[in-house]
Amino acid sequence: METIQNFINGHVSMSKSERFSPVFNPASGEQTRQVVLSNESDTVAAIVAAESAFPGWSKTSPLKRARIMFAFKALLESNKDKLARIISNEHGKVYSDAMGEITRGLEVVEYACGIPHLQKGEHSANVGSGVDSHSLMQPLGVCVGITPFNFPAMVPMWMFPIALATGNTFILKPSEKDPSLALQLADMLKKAGLPDGVFNVVNGDKQVVDILLSDPRVQAVSFVGSTPIAEYIYNTASSYGKRCQALGGAKNHCLLMPDADIDMAANAIIGAAYGSAGERCMALSVVVAVGDQAADELIGNLKAQIKKMTIGPGIVEGPENDMGPVVTAEHKAKICSFIDIGEKQGAELLVDGRQLIVEGNEKGYFIGPTLFDHVLPEMTIYKEEIFGPVLAVLRVPNYKTGLELINSCEYGNGTAIFTRDGETAREFSESVLAGMVGVNVPIPVPMAFHSFGGWKRSIFGPLNVHGSDGVRFYTKMKTVTTRWPASIRLEDHTNTFTMPTM
Repeated sequence: METIQNFINGHVSMSKSERFSPVFNPASGEQTRQVVLSNESDTVAAIVAAESAFPGWSKTSPLKRARIMFAFKALLESNKDKLARIISNEHGKVYSDAMGEITRGLEVVEYACGIPHLQKGEHSANVGSGVDSHSLMQPLGVCVGITPFNFPAMVPMWMFPIALATGNTFILKPSEKDPSLALQLADMLKKAGLPDGVFNVVNGDKQVVDILLSDPRVQAVSFVGSTPIAEYIYNTASSYGKRCQALGGAKNHCLLMPDADIDMAANAIIGAAYGSAGERCMALSVVVAVGDQAADELIGNLKAQIKKMTIGPGIVEGPENDMGPVVTAEHKAKICSFIDIGEKQGAELLVDGRQLIVEGNEKGYFIGPTLFDHVLPEMTIYKEEIFGPVLAVLRVPNYKTGLELINSCEYGNGTAIFTRDGETAREFSESVLAGMVGVNVPIPVPMAFHSFGGWKRSIFGPLNVHGSDGVRFYTKMKTVTTRWPASIRLEDHTNTFTMPTM
């Protein structure tokens, strides 16, 4: 059985830990390899390597750091097929979705390539009599990224390209469910010219996380995952005086107005709800339909499209499937339990994905698209983040009620409105309590040069990831105020070209 190890100080590091976690192919249900669950000595070794590499890397010119990012970008582009296959085989998402994930991560690398401009600070002359002022955006030191299973390429690349480009060193703790890609990224960074110790990978579980959160040599922690863990990460890191950004869960709503283009909305909603088997923090899990007519038309359209969907392995010969499996057998069971509860609490189950069997992959972790109607705000399937291919439709009488419903949700990650009316869209964009808003766009994930992050219990910490917030998170500002004493100027320039002497 192949064992996935760590990457410390520029090479694969063999752990002495005797704990391992199985890694499965979700489409077949078969274990393909195992990953080491690192011990304290492994974790400390990574911290020491990162701390030792920091002085030299932080003094490297931003232009040279950017050129390494350019070389890394080229390696990502030439290896996209290989990386996408690794993602599909360990996470389960279809090949094109894995390629899309890599592309979105690559965009942050492209943004980081502009670090000489992004990190140059500001200057003001004559802030006082003979006084100038300028600012320096300096790196923090050893930074940590703790990333989830659903985006093994994109989420790490939301973090480390900007952290490295700004002069920090980095330790990545990937999910133990799909850890192989992290070592591929580490190898490509080394080939791109990154010095040893600047980027490290430590595989493990909570034991590793707690060491990283408490070690005084770690200066900053970035996390993406569920809200309970995000809150734990933020509170623990903050208690040790670390800078922390922790992105939590979501329950993303869209508001369907009566004047919406129903065909366009249905096409957008079905992909946002069931793409990647719903295992996205920006997945659309709730439709708030204004009026019964809009709800009935949407549901009729969705049911017709669901019937045409193909569900199967992420990598196949021939036409690609629309949806792959969920990541583990345990997660499949959890999603099915939510569907059970929804039925018991009285929601109308229109499409049931629990009994799906994929021929030839009977042991895979497949669950079909599931659609509920007449869901009520007090129901569990409305309140809880299911993180699977389950879409709930709620009916409200008017826009105001729909907006109030969305704003009362404890999460505020992303939301969307489908309408033809510009005034309604503008008012919704200003009034809705969510960090990312789409107008006729179901998954409003910002481009790399903007920042990604939600509101309320979807984020802990003041700064979002990538974009300008990312640069601010991975740097600390220093302001220098300068006054020089009056100097004696030479009035006679006849000796300008003579050899200077004491």
